[in-house]
Amino acid sequence: MQDYVSGEDISEDEAYIVQDTEGEDPIFFDEAVKCTKWRQAMDAEINSIIKNKTWTLTDLPAHYKTIGVKWIYKTKRDEKGDIVKHKARLVAKGYSQKEGIDYTEVYAPVARMDTVRMIISVAAHKGWKIMQLDVKSAFLHRELIEDVYVEQPRGYESKGKKHMVYKLHKALYGLKQAPRAWFSRIERHFLDEGFEENRNEHTLFTKRSKEGRIVIVSLYVDDLIITGDDEELIAKFKSSLIKQFDMTDLGGMSYFLGIHRTKELC
Repeated sequence: MQDYVSGEDISEDEAYIVQDTEGEDPIFFDEAVKCTKWRQAMDAEINSIIKNKTWTLTDLPAHYKTIGVKWIYKTKRDEKGDIVKHKARLVAKGYSQKEGIDYTEVYAPVARMDTVRMIISVAAHKGWKIMQLDVKSAFLHRELIEDVYVEQPRGYESKGKKHMVYKLHKALYGLKQAPRAWFSRIERHFLDEGFEENRNEHTLFTKRSKEGRIVIVSLYVDDLIITGDDEELIAKFKSSLIKQFDMTDLGGMSYFLGIHRTKELC
């Protein structure tokens, strides 16, 4: 299923191999906590989790198990290789989850590269602008239907309550159901805004105005591009996204999924 992302079939070893192979990013908490930029990144992640009301500290109920969590550190760079951001992500060790107990649906569609290239090509031919947005902590936006409990993250244990756990209200990265939960959430927003979902490409959404103008959106997990010939409608839709989700407006697209766009057309 190349057009879908899932938390299935992830071994413990594979779950840890998400670090920068060049070795500039820390692998362990004890290493990262010594550096101000990574401490700030971890603070930002915890603040985002709290802002989204992701969890509640509680005692672990009988007959439930705790899922571990791990800090993942990544230096984000632009197409020129310049550092854009130091990102710390709190990830659940989803490989320990049991189907039917900790999760049900796991698969979520992702944009196909040929579709993305087609959209960029059409926009270039028509002279349309392509706008790009990035969702902050995308997987934290969807309510969980399962009862899931995770351990307190290192460095952020509650004093005098280290024996307690967090009950998740929303998904964390690493949970097997997280991709599906997030896609269902943003898909509903697109449909509520009057967009139509493509039958064959579920991450491709279009909306036409009464005058026949069109807006096209392509979603790849937590990144999306928007183009079309109705700039007013695009602006309104961007505003609705930013209001509903914690998004970063990256402006005109220059780099998306490895594709460089050297000139923004007017």
